[in-house]
Amino acid sequence: MGGGSSYSGPSSRSVDEAERIFKSAIEENEQSRLETPSEEQKAPYEADLNSYFQDLLYDFNNRNVDQINTHLETIKGALNKEDIGSIYLIYGGSIKKHTYVDGLSDADILAVIDKTALASASPNQVLGYFANRLQERLPYTEIKIGKLAVTVKFSDGHEIQVLPTVTTTTGNRISNADGTDWSAIIRPDRFASKLTSVNQSNSGKVVPLIKLYKAINGRLSKDVQLSGYHIESLAIETFKSYQGSLNYKDMLLHFVEHSSKAVLSPIKDSTGQSVHVDDYLGDPRSNDRMKASAALSRTATHMRSANSEESLEKWKELIEE
Repeated sequence: MGGGSSYSGPSSRSVDEAERIFKSAIEENEQSRLETPSEEQKAPYEADLNSYFQDLLYDFNNRNVDQINTHLETIKGALNKEDIGSIYLIYGGSIKKHTYVDGLSDADILAVIDKTALASASPNQVLGYFANRLQERLPYTEIKIGKLAVTVKFSDGHEIQVLPTVTTTTGNRISNADGTDWSAIIRPDRFASKLTSVNQSNSGKVVPLIKLYKAINGRLSKDVQLSGYHIESLAIETFKSYQGSLNYKDMLLHFVEHSSKAVLSPIKDSTGQSVHVDDYLGDPRSNDRMKASAALSRTATHMRSANSEESLEKWKELIEE
């Protein structure tokens, strides 16, 4: 959501080079399928690995949520002004979906302007007002205006995107692409409900898995990292009819294997914010999609190698600095 990057054509690598990398990674991944140990060999290794994942999730779930809440109160205080009216904030993005990981996720909030003097303004005018008010309140903080949102980058590293919105009886409206008018209805709750349903049908394991994969994604080079919204959408597609093992090791491997193929094609955006959740990667089988697919295939290969060697350290290489 918000002022994220958009697709701007082929990257510097040639299509031929990207195709070569893509095919090489797929071949390595297929070869590693033959190297998985028997079930009898797994028990101590799986216990240690599961304990490691649980420790990571405990850490993710207990990172500085209080600091985020303090930032949100600061933003709310900055935006409200007596001659404008009361603006209230609602969670969006990964916070609302419970997939937020400090330092690895976007923190998006919707700033509702319905009963204020801003309700008749254009999105561009509202974004300008937000940026000015936030800069007055936070003079030494980096404030950026994007196409849809104002991004506030706090000194502790937290980035919060503030999207102005007007509400209707059927959903919310945010800025359109050029900021001249309000968009068609968006329904962020629809996506959150879908994720909740898939999570529940998999014994509550999908949301934690998303957090674990966001940690892995954060260690990849910037040019092949997926957006948080894209990861969540891929997880819904991967696990909506899943019948496999419900341990994180197997689910993570299944997720990256499935995603290495699924990332090659756009995923329709059910909220209506854009045509696809992954527009930033361009057309089907684009150069950037092949690079992302190759990175996922290499990750799957690394996971299979870790399982073959029963190596907790190899899993840590995927996640830790």
